[in-house]
Amino acid sequence: MNIALIGATGFVGAPILSELLSRGHTVTVLARNPGKLAPQTGLKVVAADALDAGQVAKAVAGHDAVISAYNPGWSEPKIYDLHLQASQAIVAGVKQAGVKRLLVVGGAGSLYVAPGLQLVDTPQFPAEYKQGALAAREALNQLKLETSLDWSFVSPPIGLAPGERSGKYRLGGDELLPGQGDKPAGISVADLAVAIVDEIETPRHVRRRFTAAN
Repeated sequence: MNIALIGATGFVGAPILSELLSRGHTVTVLARNPGKLAPQTGLKVVAADALDAGQVAKAVAGHDAVISAYNPGWSEPKIYDLHLQASQAIVAGVKQAGVKRLLVVGGAGSLYVAPGLQLVDTPQFPAEYKQGALAAREALNQLKLETSLDWSFVSPPIGLAPGERSGKYRLGGDELLPGQGDKPAGISVADLAVAIVDEIETPRHVRRRFTAAN
């Protein structure tokens, strides 16, 4: 497939890029600083700003699908505003380009831990991640109103961490997946990338959110 990827140098985006290329997909990366990515077989890097719908549209036109792993950075003071601005620009650009398939990588904060209670609204949710999590939740809420795109939204579990690729994972919907004992469920970022690329190759969560954990 011909895939456009946003956020390819990030914590989640880099493993997604590796997974896509390892499966033989052709990948166009949208980057503000194209020089950050080394040349690889199957990789094309274009200069584009995810905050600009017109630049997104031009870069993703003609692709089979778009994956957005955009994150302005957890230390960014304007993370809420920038996250939502990018989310809206990416959706608008993808629609303008005529691409139907969009997969967005979100956070765990919008997963439900009890009926009517999302993780981000619990007292123990870390303050340093709250604004980013609230933005990701609002981005999901806005995506749910989209009827012209075949979108999917993936929320990792709480325990998203570096680790090896096992190729194994279990899937869930809107609820936080349970872990073993008192520990929350986790997944290596490499295995999250496997779940994401599997969803692109064989869509099972069109116009739905899903989660994946080991």
